[in-house]
Amino acid sequence: MRRGIAATALVASLALAATACGGSDSGDKADGPVTITWWDTSNATNEAPTYKALVKEFEAANKDVKVKYVNVPFDQAEVKFDTAAGSKGAPDVLRSEVGWTPAFAKKGFFLPLDGTEALAEQDKFQPSLIEQATYEGKTYGVPFTTDTLALVYNKALFEKAGVEAPKTWDDLKKAAATIKDKTGVDGYWGSTQAYYAQSFLYGEGTDTVDVDAKKITVTSPEAKKAYGTWQSLFKGKGLHKADTTADAYAHIQDAFVSGKVASIIQGPWEITNFYKGSAFKDKDNLGIATVPAGSTGKAGAPTGGHNLSVYAGSDKAHQEASLKFVKFMTSAKAQETIALKNSTLPTREDAYTAEVKADPGIAGYQGVLSAAQPRPALPEYSSLWTPLDDELLKIAGGKVSLDKGLGNAETAIAKLVPDYTK
Repeated sequence: MRRGIAATALVASLALAATACGGSDSGDKADGPVTITWWDTSNATNEAPTYKALVKEFEAANKDVKVKYVNVPFDQAEVKFDTAAGSKGAPDVLRSEVGWTPAFAKKGFFLPLDGTEALAEQDKFQPSLIEQATYEGKTYGVPFTTDTLALVYNKALFEKAGVEAPKTWDDLKKAAATIKDKTGVDGYWGSTQAYYAQSFLYGEGTDTVDVDAKKITVTSPEAKKAYGTWQSLFKGKGLHKADTTADAYAHIQDAFVSGKVASIIQGPWEITNFYKGSAFKDKDNLGIATVPAGSTGKAGAPTGGHNLSVYAGSDKAHQEASLKFVKFMTSAKAQETIALKNSTLPTREDAYTAEVKADPGIAGYQGVLSAAQPRPALPEYSSLWTPLDDELLKIAGGKVSLDKGLGNAETAIAKLVPDYTK
């Protein structure tokens, strides 16, 4: 369910690789429809049924194309595609996490889409999302779904405590203490994961690396201040202590939807699960606000989401069929359908219809998208969170000091981007 986290390194299974129809060994009859394979990496239970229905709709309107739908677990898809593409057995279309796009483009696995029918309506998409699909001046994906992080909160608990959505991290500390006094529940529960800590970096005007200067910045004064603020939110009245267990994500989510904690930082991929909780049977009780700002006075959150990308190793017929399919799946009509069924955020403004925005979760997250920051087009960028995940967990658990943990992360990151200076 997490977005923007580097996929677990798992060996690709031969059975799944065999389902790919890319390249010239597809077995299509010369006078029959072209069969393309789509690897969808969405949640198989909550999201996939909508995509399967759209595939059938596409096939009904395009008799010359058949789509073989394969749902691939998100945490396995990156490595599976990398292995399959390297052996010319990749699917024709991949639902690619935005962080994977530049990495696969660099390897030559994705087809540039500039000037193709897949990007014929490029001006309808949010420019920052097109930017995230771009590598070295070419566009390698069409934005399919987008997301970002927000402060989600229980309106009833906030109102009972007489507090408003905080604008800064200091405001959040004060609000959490008041909520604890007035309601008896913790006001905030933070995550130890590096992706969720990005907002603290943006609030201090920095990032894990400075791409322009080719410099690692996790131990810069700004980053230390950011992570110091992050660390301080695990201790104090109304602030839940850090959960360093393997099930921390589920524990935080469950506490929030059951009303046992008043606010967390979370993304829109959990909207449908919010509504399943006892605290949000009334959907209007879900508050969504921009993440608090740091000392710069500016708030920022990472932009996540997925693009639809076309395999460069497919033959011309399969690529043309794939481009037609991608155009259909990223159309305003398809995106509206996906938003209504899955409560995910469209990537184009004309898909935010009145019916879509009637969902308070979608409307709320659309309102915070202006604070979302696109990731730099660095192929290794998403992998930088892995060493930070390891070290932030130790820092939050009191195993290492902040300086020691960030120093360890810097050393590990230097191996991932060896041409960057410390």
